[in-house]
Amino acid sequence: MQALGAPGPDTAPWRTFEVTALAEIVSPTGVARAWLPLPLMPDTDYHRTLGQAWTGNAATTRIYRDPVYGAAIFYAEWPAGESSPVVEVRSRFATRDRAVDLRDPGTVVPEDKRTLAKYVMSTRLIRTDGLVRQTALEITRGAASDLERVRAVYEWIVDNTFRDPKVRGCGIGDISWMLETRNLGGKCADLNALFVGLVRAIGIPARDVYGVRVGDSAEFKSLGRSGDVSRAQHCRAEFYLATHGWVPVDPADVRKVVLEERGGLALGDPIVKRARAKLFGAWEMNYLAYNFAHDVILPNSSGDPIAFLMYPHAEAGGVRRDSLDPESFRYRLTSRELAM
Repeated sequence: MQALGAPGPDTAPWRTFEVTALAEIVSPTGVARAWLPLPLMPDTDYHRTLGQAWTGNAATTRIYRDPVYGAAIFYAEWPAGESSPVVEVRSRFATRDRAVDLRDPGTVVPEDKRTLAKYVMSTRLIRTDGLVRQTALEITRGAASDLERVRAVYEWIVDNTFRDPKVRGCGIGDISWMLETRNLGGKCADLNALFVGLVRAIGIPARDVYGVRVGDSAEFKSLGRSGDVSRAQHCRAEFYLATHGWVPVDPADVRKVVLEERGGLALGDPIVKRARAKLFGAWEMNYLAYNFAHDVILPNSSGDPIAFLMYPHAEAGGVRRDSLDPESFRYRLTSRELAM
């Protein structure tokens, strides 16, 4: 069994990528600021940060770390009067596929108890009480172990939710609203947040992993993206077992395969069944992981905290720009794989 961090087999090859984020604030008024997520820190057994470099006309640049979750944030600031604020950040990282053999509870380096405590708590949008807990208890009734309970939640998500292509971006992850309205459609930040909240509601640590796809998939065409990855953001999930460490899952991507693979497939299709089995315990790491952070306070901003840090963000004159509106905040993310 692999140690904490749950990498793929020891023979899984490392791959190196470079992701370039170019951000431009359109028609600024007053002081302008931008915040860009950086690769996951600290390093894990499946993801290593290899450094950053940046260019542009910002008067101030700095890397911050979120005080609660440790998310790395690149910050740029321009004085009032700068007509074309622009910054480009290049990040390099290495990654390899993850796979956990859930049949084999081997030796695991225990996670810090303070870390685990963070990942059973409620956040602003991921509640663990009320209807969320009631639903989690109903789903897991009769399950005899934590692994069986988490498996029951995963299967429930796959069976009862759907990917809604009309949702902006990756969704917002307001899981109480989803359950109260019985509108169980959404995208990855909705469906995987629902998984995380339900698992936390029964006392098992779970967390979202926010990032972006950076390479084509070797197995499922719908689960990859390379080149221009400006709209390839993706939220994944993990849960923790003392016997296995952090275990990767992705029920939202099962629903993506249902909707998009080969023009759409039935839930019982062999391709969907393969994705469903694989994505409970494994991730293909054609993916840049950013962080696990929720309710993030952007440094030097007077605006409200953001639900999660997966997109670039900007403001001008103290007014937050819409990260999904290219008319007010332009950014382009490009990826390329580097030779080892």
